[in-house]
Amino acid sequence: MKRILTAAVLILAVFALIFFGQLWMITLFAAIVAELAAYEYLKLAAVGAETHGATLRIPIWWMALGTALAFIVTLPNFPVEDQLPVLSALTLALFAWNGFRAPLSQVLPDTAQGLFGLIYIAYPLTLVPLLWKQEDGPALVLFLMVCVWAGDIAALYIGRAFGKRKLAPRLSPGKTWAGSIASIAGSMIAAGIVIAIADTLTAHGDTILHISEPLWQSLLLAAILNVAAQLGDLLESAIKRGAGVKDSGTMLPGHGGILDRIDALLVAAPVLWYILLLKDYFGLGRF
Repeated sequence: MKRILTAAVLILAVFALIFFGQLWMITLFAAIVAELAAYEYLKLAAVGAETHGATLRIPIWWMALGTALAFIVTLPNFPVEDQLPVLSALTLALFAWNGFRAPLSQVLPDTAQGLFGLIYIAYPLTLVPLLWKQEDGPALVLFLMVCVWAGDIAALYIGRAFGKRKLAPRLSPGKTWAGSIASIAGSMIAAGIVIAIADTLTAHGDTILHISEPLWQSLLLAAILNVAAQLGDLLESAIKRGAGVKDSGTMLPGHGGILDRIDALLVAAPVLWYILLLKDYFGLGRF
């Protein structure tokens, strides 16, 4: 019951933000999620370091500041490519901090893990408000979320009922090929439903969910996003198994931690962003 209630609250909150929110609201929500996920990441990294007899020395203030500054790209007229100098400055600051305070053997590992945390968590979540403010942005973000959520639900129930052959037992013993295939199918079916609703609304003059892609391209995109989402799930499992824990945290009753809920999105969102960049570069039209 806790799992269902938590999921219902999160889904309602996300849908409300997508369709009734403003850019600053979506940015603030994404930034809060990023800060909480970054905190969980630091805890996982610290536990992982302890298993190897080391102590992680990434200051929580640095991770919090770095995560917040990553969202500077959502400011009006701030070029996305200028995020790289910000990440570079933050990394150099952490490098200097560790250089004077950490054991010499930990200077490089700690700095690398800090930078990875920003790239892994903060950067992908900055793309959510950036996607939302694109033309037909609400449709883009909804499409992304639906593909991720539907795939996750299909994998959970179909995999649990019919899964036998393990997908990646070293990373996640519970994942099966049956669940993985069902996940792709679930995302494509959900995408088809979204497109049908969008077409119906557009036919009645409401373009809030306008999608200009042909059906086959949208379904292909759904499949690609699902594969990216599954990869994100498996990679977060690798981090957790390396730290010897089952969940990234306990912030979400019935679901574990924040990272456990957004792991798929952390890979799927950049993949969608890169696909849109490629479409724009080659003049293939918008979504």
